[in-house]
Amino acid sequence: MENKKRILIIDDDENICKLLDSRLKSWGFDTDIARDGKSGLDKIFHNPPDLVILDLKLPALPGEEICRQIRKNETTAKIPVIMLTGKTDDVDRVVGRVIGANIYLTKPFKPEDLFNGINQLIKS
Repeated sequence: MENKKRILIIDDDENICKLLDSRLKSWGFDTDIARDGKSGLDKIFHNPPDLVILDLKLPALPGEEICRQIRKNETTAKIPVIMLTGKTDDVDRVVGRVIGANIYLTKPFKPEDLFNGINQLIKS
């Protein structure tokens, strides 16, 4: 039996979490959700996922800091990160890449862009 890839969604927007959870499950992934940065980081270090979908603006700990923490820990450094955020400035995109995001998508997003990005990063 094949192990499903597990994706951690870190976003404080309940509607986005529900949408992503439903969509990812329909694509055959297992999901976990954190609604703030601190609990998201705890989940990453306690039970590392196969991929993280990360918002930048979060309560308790911003997405930029979560991404930095993921990248500087040797256990989690290779986990792919997709930034999914409302921050649309070019500066934010550059910062996202510099701190270690593999893909930077802005809200609203096209589900096929997310799906293609996930498949590109974790090649099930």
